[in-house]
Amino acid sequence: MNDEPKMSPRTGQGMDYGEQSDVQQVHAAVRREKREPRVGAEPLSIWLIAIYGLAIFFGGAYLGRFSGNFTSGGLDPMGSPPAPKKAVAGGPAGGEQVELSPHDRGKKVFAANCQTCHQANGLGVAGQYPPLAGSEFTTGGSRRPAMIVLKGLQGPVTVKGQQFGTAVMQPWDKTLTDQKIADVLTYERSEWGNNASPVTPEQIAALRKELASRTESFTEHDILAVPDEDLPGGSAPAGGAPPKPGEAAKPAAPPKP
Repeated sequence: MNDEPKMSPRTGQGMDYGEQSDVQQVHAAVRREKREPRVGAEPLSIWLIAIYGLAIFFGGAYLGRFSGNFTSGGLDPMGSPPAPKKAVAGGPAGGEQVELSPHDRGKKVFAANCQTCHQANGLGVAGQYPPLAGSEFTTGGSRRPAMIVLKGLQGPVTVKGQQFGTAVMQPWDKTLTDQKIADVLTYERSEWGNNASPVTPEQIAALRKELASRTESFTEHDILAVPDEDLPGGSAPAGGAPPKPGEAAKPAAPPKP
C-alpha cells in the first residue's frame, strides 16, 4: 500500500494580492497618461476664444463705419439725394417751423371726416347731403354751423332753395376737439368762394358748455329758431365780411386793451 500522505484538494484558486496591486498601479498609470475622449466636452482653447472675440469686434466696427446708416442710398457711390428740409420761419437761419394756418388744419379735418358726404368741392350730393359752398348755413353767422357740427342735424333740410332728404349728420362733440371743430368751420367758411368770419377754439368751448345738456341732434326748425349771428368773442375775416342784403355794414369792434 502507498503510505504517501495525500494533499487535500484545493477548493479554489488562491489570489496573489501583491500581483493584483501591481496590475492596478499599471492601469492607473496608463489612465493618467491617456484619458478616454469625451465627445462634446472638450474645453475650448483660450486662443480660439480670443480670435473669435477679435473677429466680432472688428466686424462690428467695420459695419458701423461703412454701412451708410443702413439707408437705401447710403452705399451709392454718387451719393443719395439730401433729405427734404422742413420750412422754417425766418429763412435759413430761422428758428421755429412754420405752423399751419387754421384754414390748412381745417382742410385736413374736413378731408378726414366731412369730405365723403359734402365732397371735396363742397357741393354735396344731390338729394342727400346739402352743399357747403354758398350755403346760407355756412356763410351766415358762426353760431348755427357750430351748433350743427357739435350736436348733429336731422333732415329734411332746405339749402339754397333745394330740399335734402332725411340723411342724418352725426354729432362731432364726442369725436373732435374744440380746436379741430374751430379749424374745420374756419375752412368751410372761407373755401369755395365763401367769405365768413373765422371760428376760434374758445368760441367752440363756450358753445359746448352751453349745449352740454342736449342729447339729441338739431332739426332745421331748431336751427332756424336761433338768431343768425356770430359766436361771441370772434373776429371778422381779413377785409371784413360783406354785409347781408338789407343790412348796413356794422362798424368793427374796438380792440380790447
